[in-house]
Amino acid sequence: MKININASYTDFYELTMSQVYFLEKRNEKAIFDYYFRNHPFEGGYTVFAGLQDALAIINNFTFPEETISYLKDCGFNSEFLKYLENFSFTGNIYAMKEGEIVFPDTPILIVEAPIIEAQIIETVLLNILNYQSLIATKARRIRQEANDKILIDMGFRRGHATGALFGSKAAIIGGFDATSNVFAAKKFDLPLSGTMAHSFVQSYENEIDAFREYAKIHPNSSTFLVDTYNTLASGVPNAIQVAHEMEEKGYKLQAVRLDSGDLAYLSKQTRKMLDGSNLQYVKIVASNQLDEWVIKSLKEQSAPIDIYGIGTNLITGKPDASLDGVYKLSEYNGIPKMKFSDNIIKISTPCKKQVFRVFDNEEGFYGADAIALFEEEYVNKIYHPFDIRKKNDIRNKKQERLLELVMSNKEILVKKKSIFDIAKYSEKRLSLLHLEYKRFQNPHIYKVGLSEDLKQIRDTLILKNS
Repeated sequence: MKININASYTDFYELTMSQVYFLEKRNEKAIFDYYFRNHPFEGGYTVFAGLQDALAIINNFTFPEETISYLKDCGFNSEFLKYLENFSFTGNIYAMKEGEIVFPDTPILIVEAPIIEAQIIETVLLNILNYQSLIATKARRIRQEANDKILIDMGFRRGHATGALFGSKAAIIGGFDATSNVFAAKKFDLPLSGTMAHSFVQSYENEIDAFREYAKIHPNSSTFLVDTYNTLASGVPNAIQVAHEMEEKGYKLQAVRLDSGDLAYLSKQTRKMLDGSNLQYVKIVASNQLDEWVIKSLKEQSAPIDIYGIGTNLITGKPDASLDGVYKLSEYNGIPKMKFSDNIIKISTPCKKQVFRVFDNEEGFYGADAIALFEEEYVNKIYHPFDIRKKNDIRNKKQERLLELVMSNKEILVKKKSIFDIAKYSEKRLSLLHLEYKRFQNPHIYKVGLSEDLKQIRDTLILKNS
């Protein structure tokens, strides 16, 4: 699907810097790394999402005539604007597979292009990848706790404007089953799901009339919202009565939905009432400020909930709201480059790189990533990026190259996958991560290290600039 985002979708400083490069005739090949510094939600893993969208956007990233006119009014040089009129991205992009399980300080995507091209696509890359990876990670955490329960994305109205389009898609990558977002479902071929609002029930003189009318129009897909007035005294009894009326006509009520109150207590009482009325097949949907922590609590209380509708806390990535993904120059005109900082974790790593996933040969799980020079074929030892005392021997262990060429000279080189294929891949990759890294509280820290050759180049640059 073509996403209608053009090259004006950028930060102002990308253009002011690019104008200097252009006028000073400095447009040699540059290499930038995309990575993040910390897992969201104090977790032990992150799901990489948004790659297909980012590639599709970059492949059609041009400056329309009206944008050129606007930039002229902003005072940009006429020769530079002529360059922008014919702008397109011609470089190379290397990336991990979408859905991959990724870790801090590890290059997830690498851009290799003339520096103006690499600079102009920075903002859109960060915007798409940071947000979708955040939401996919939140969704995967919720899926991890919900096990095989049905999960529905209901966050559209609480999303950050049109960002909810990508959020609904990322939720499916993270393991959700369906969305209430019609626009996203149509664009990305996602399953749709939804129930009714309290206003629908309130608009009728009687609650039971609302249920009857809804069932008449939607006999094969009815879920009744039972907490508008009194869940146990009114909502559930009325739902039961209409469910029996539906049975007489050859139909079945799908579910009842609880959207307020003590969900553990109400779901248990609702289940008793439904089962006592021979409506064992009617499922219970729960919503209202749910997330992985609330679902964990409901499970611990043995709440008989079949379907969870997750809204605000999913689509906004609560409580973190953003992934701290960054885009750093690692090479320019063949010369290694790195960012220095008094804060050691903000020091970047130079050179064009490859990432190797290191497997435990005994169990088949993985437990380390090796960041190496791009031309390295195998890594014998990895060194902690910031602690010189720590190193790890990884000889004789299976190593898998993670970065592949996905775009080159205006051509996307990887086959487009369905959202559910990406979700299945992500689930499979997460299954190869030891449980201690998946804990919600105090997860084990995954090992990420530098190869000896890369570390030597980095340390030489540090000494040179000290």
